[in-house]
Amino acid sequence: MLQLLWLLPHSRAVPEDPPPVLWDGLQNHTFRHTVFCQDGNPSMGLSESYDEDQLFSYDFSQNTRVPRLPGFAAWAQEQGDASAISFDKNFCQALVQQVGPRLEGVIPVSRGLPVPEVYTLKPLEFGKPNTLVCFISNLFPPTLTVTWQHHFVPVEGASPTYISAIDGLTFQAFSYLNFTPEPFDLYSCVVTHEIDSYTPIAHWVPENPLPSELLENVLCGLAFGLGVLGIVMGIAFFIWSRKPCSVGKQSTAKLHASPLNTVNLSDLLLDSRLVWLVIQVQHPLPWTQLIREGSGKVPFPAVPASVP
Repeated sequence: MLQLLWLLPHSRAVPEDPPPVLWDGLQNHTFRHTVFCQDGNPSMGLSESYDEDQLFSYDFSQNTRVPRLPGFAAWAQEQGDASAISFDKNFCQALVQQVGPRLEGVIPVSRGLPVPEVYTLKPLEFGKPNTLVCFISNLFPPTLTVTWQHHFVPVEGASPTYISAIDGLTFQAFSYLNFTPEPFDLYSCVVTHEIDSYTPIAHWVPENPLPSELLENVLCGLAFGLGVLGIVMGIAFFIWSRKPCSVGKQSTAKLHASPLNTVNLSDLLLDSRLVWLVIQVQHPLPWTQLIREGSGKVPFPAVPASVP
């Protein structure tokens, strides 16, 4: 049946849906049950969606519904319309075989070039298991093959491709790949549109990852260490800033208390810069002359009484 539909002009194939109508505070919703068949792969398909969100697909080899999410598994097993689905399958295949060849070349062919997009199912964290999602939109007819590559090398383990019909006689598809992200990963979703040999490729590289627990611990420890270092440096600076004042008072008192008004040369070398400046102001003799006075004792004139 799908082969007949894609031979129809797009504007005439599916009329526009009326806008949602509100009545007594309730909003209309759409449940879509779509059965399609075609010459390409997959040859048969069934999709059930609710307001454009896919609920179920159908495995014709097992004659059972496949839930889109694990929470729908119980509903999938309760469906008892296998005979109706079998009738739709046979009717669709009969239309393709008997009516399709008569319309081919008479009605314009409609095509939609698929557009893939890759993103992660959960927020990105390096080293933690995650899932890559390849979302393919603008798909018509739904004949495609999806493969995955890691650094341009094919990888296995991808889930089956889920195809669902959406409004406007187009389809969308999803493919999933479980992986553990690393900082320099490069993944590619390769979509082959078999009807026209068109192969778009969507790439994925890590962007804006959440900080890992190790990085958080390192940053926390670094911040704590910087805080402790700042406290220690603050205490040391406080003690150092108070030390020159006490040394200066002791040295000045030593000058007043000396009966000979002399000072030991070793005291000059050990005292702080502030005391050394006081000595230079009170004794204008140059340093070389002070050294030549002999025996390490340097005479000083009497300190005036007005000097504190």
